[in-house]
Amino acid sequence: MNLFEDIILVNKSTFKKSIKSFSKNWFIIFTGIVYVLLNIAMIFLVSTLFSGILSILAGLMIAIVSSSLISNYLYLLFNIVNYDRITWDNFKEGFKYFLWKVYGIFFIAWIGSFVLSSIGGILGTNAEILSRVVSIVIIVGLNPLPETIYQKYLSSGESIRYAFEFMKDNWINWVIPNVLFYFILYLITNTWAFSIFTTHLSFNFNFTLKDVGLYILGQGLFSFIMIYRGHLFKLLSTSTPRKRMYMNKFYN
Repeated sequence: MNLFEDIILVNKSTFKKSIKSFSKNWFIIFTGIVYVLLNIAMIFLVSTLFSGILSILAGLMIAIVSSSLISNYLYLLFNIVNYDRITWDNFKEGFKYFLWKVYGIFFIAWIGSFVLSSIGGILGTNAEILSRVVSIVIIVGLNPLPETIYQKYLSSGESIRYAFEFMKDNWINWVIPNVLFYFILYLITNTWAFSIFTTHLSFNFNFTLKDVGLYILGQGLFSFIMIYRGHLFKLLSTSTPRKRMYMNKFYN
């Protein structure tokens, strides 16, 4: 099997699974609104409860709550990709399921940013170039980190290493559909979803029929993309081109 045939086979199989999963769990679209409201409530509570001398704890609380929301979304994707269904119990359990793994990655990122800022002070005018290069490396090299978190039983540090290894081995099969889907998402929403841990599209609270329709359409496409990524990662991380060739012939 050549590379082109493998790309076709992988995406054909992934697309079928994703359509099935999305059709059964389409209501995941509306988790975006829930996360927006929870974020607003979080900011209000943190700013109210952690004022004055306690403000030093505000950053810690925001990081924990953000990790909890990301954990929730990843756990929903975990159940969709593996079991083709999500329940209310999954939603309740999700806030803590991957909490400390996600928070551990945030902590590693904080250490990395601290080191980078220290180096930046030495580099002077070249610091901005270094920062941009590091950002690109993270966006590309760690792009499958969310899927690594909820599909692999690894620690925070091990998840980061695995995501890099996965991209090294599967970058063509991973990049092509992701670039295509996110470009379509940009055309619809005029928004680039560059953040690795994006869980929803922003909602501007303009309740016109057009704005609501575009938001639901964009959020629907985003949800499908995340389900697609989950199935794609599962297929690529558990098979090789040789194995996929054999299984394709077997089922045909």
